[in-house]
Amino acid sequence: MIPHDTHLQIGSLLFEGLDQIDLTGPFEVLSRIPNATYRVYGKTAEPVRDVRGLRLTPDAALADAPKLDVLHVPGGFGQEALMEDETVLAWVRDQAAGAVCVFSVCTGALICGAAGLLLGRRATTHWASMDLLPYFGAIPVNQRVVVDGNIVFAAGVTAGIDGALRVAANLRGDEVAQGIQLYMAYAPEPPFNSGTPETAPAGVLEKARLSVRGISETRLQTARRVARRLGVVVAGV
Repeated sequence: MIPHDTHLQIGSLLFEGLDQIDLTGPFEVLSRIPNATYRVYGKTAEPVRDVRGLRLTPDAALADAPKLDVLHVPGGFGQEALMEDETVLAWVRDQAAGAVCVFSVCTGALICGAAGLLLGRRATTHWASMDLLPYFGAIPVNQRVVVDGNIVFAAGVTAGIDGALRVAANLRGDEVAQGIQLYMAYAPEPPFNSGTPETAPAGVLEKARLSVRGISETRLQTARRVARRLGVVVAGV
């Protein structure tokens, strides 16, 4: 836990085609952490649209960001465009090097992996991309939130809220995180038990897999190139 009188700089990466809940879910938590400044940073200061078309505007460009204590990296289909973007990857590496906490949500883990942050780490990501984690030198863990050292990984999309609460607890203590959760009235009671591949009906799961087959294949090819760059050898490949 960080002393409460220590001011924290918290920043989220914003990019075209991200999944907005990967950003806005954690925002609900991270922006309420006491004695902290929260900002959103894009490659430029221009607005972007999320994967469903929602318009979002960064507070500043990456180059204008201060040294962050907490770096939040969301995911979404737009993650693919950043996997070999050295400007963004260098920024992620540089910010992570001095951060108290790196917080990855969904396929934000793949961005972190492309930046070389996952080597030897236990990690999780969206269920459709779990098989890619070894290409970044990571050890896949099928859990909603995984903590390895100073990196907190949240699985797909809504798991970002759970992960952000863990980050808040690590930084300011359980009571602060519980207070944020209470303010948010975060006590989910979904009408269906189909939120994981293990619990979803077989037909629903098959349709979901088919819907992401194209991006999954693209991600696999990119992950293989990144693995070669990082010198990662994947068993059986």
